[in-house]
Amino acid sequence: MNERALSPAWLASWMTRVSGVLKLMADDFERRNGFPPGINQVQPADLDDQDAARALTRLGLVHPDLVVFYGSIGHVTWADVGIGYFIDPVCDVLLRFKEYGAVEVGPHQNTSGLVIGSNGGGLCYVAGLDGMVYRTRTATLDEPELAKVADDLRHFLELLEESLTRFVGDSAPGPL
Repeated sequence: MNERALSPAWLASWMTRVSGVLKLMADDFERRNGFPPGINQVQPADLDDQDAARALTRLGLVHPDLVVFYGSIGHVTWADVGIGYFIDPVCDVLLRFKEYGAVEVGPHQNTSGLVIGSNGGGLCYVAGLDGMVYRTRTATLDEPELAKVADDLRHFLELLEESLTRFVGDSAPGPL
């Protein structure tokens, strides 16, 4: 097994770590910003999320790590971290695929991917069948220009955690 592959245990540990940092941020947010925080959470997957994650497998367009992710995590909403970071619920990913299809990604747009989330600036995150995570360069998927932001989904989650930790420490945006 690939040591970088996601596992439910690694995701549980990640969720615990980032939830602790999100709590620290929320506890001090209103004092620092003058208004209460929005929604900032990692929502564990429920049974419906887990069923939908299995439906991803039937598409044949997903890396196994994405199925493992959605089997453990329902969605990520960090409205107040930088400009915001969002990993959509799997039901939204499936609906977007049914309505718009897959996104062509890769160095020569030679593989497919699914839009899994966005940042608060409208740029989308796409998980490729190759396991890499890409970000659009503009806020459109009509003719997307994509840049690789992570070698795999685990790397993407580590970058999200780094962005959160950095933001809580000095309010600076992270690498995503």
